[in-house]
Amino acid sequence: MAALYLFPTLLADIQWQECIPVKNAEKILCCECFIVEELRTARRFLRKIGYNKSFDQVTFFVLNEHTTDIEMTNYLYPINEGKDIFLMSEAGLPCVADPGSKIVKKAHSLDIEVIPLTGPSSIYMSLMASGFNGQNFAFLGYLPVKDNDREKKLRQIEDRCYKENQTQIFIEAPYRNDRMFQTMMKVLNDNTLLCIATDITSEQQNIKTHCVAQWKKKKDFTIGKRNTIFLLYK
Repeated sequence: MAALYLFPTLLADIQWQECIPVKNAEKILCCECFIVEELRTARRFLRKIGYNKSFDQVTFFVLNEHTTDIEMTNYLYPINEGKDIFLMSEAGLPCVADPGSKIVKKAHSLDIEVIPLTGPSSIYMSLMASGFNGQNFAFLGYLPVKDNDREKKLRQIEDRCYKENQTQIFIEAPYRNDRMFQTMMKVLNDNTLLCIATDITSEQQNIKTHCVAQWKKKKDFTIGKRNTIFLLYK
């Protein structure tokens, strides 16, 4: 029976064999129907893992915040004809900090089998490497952009670390990384632990955990426009 497969993609420009099981790659090489967030990225990734079919013979459906409910239903129609569909994110796991969850919800409503496959996740890999509580944690996505709202939110999630013994995980647009760091240095308690994980799986990967007081001593520290995960804990 045909199904909707959730296929993780790479987080960095590395050999795909370092992060993706060979059996998963072999499975996707036979597929001719994909749901993707951006066509160019998806095609480049498929070629990287050895996909050699002509893209003129392949169906790509683009899924983003503008995709309608009717369009999603139509995207899944090939499954009724016995064709597997592979959902791919821009980077990492589909449906985690990614719009793919909408199509998965639709698939369940249509009683379509959903099959998640193994691959890299910057969120979980940073949690693993942080030294923080991996049994009680929350991923918050993006924090508010406005200064006052962001400061208020940081105080709230710091409070949750202490009251609920819960790791708080969030991300930021790369060009706002350093602004986020400066805000954290301004509002967080000196004893609060902060892990900054950048460029997960790449050769430039850097994951460091220090208390805020220690981070403050790094006068010239900058993150830059790098893919980064922030984690807070008590």
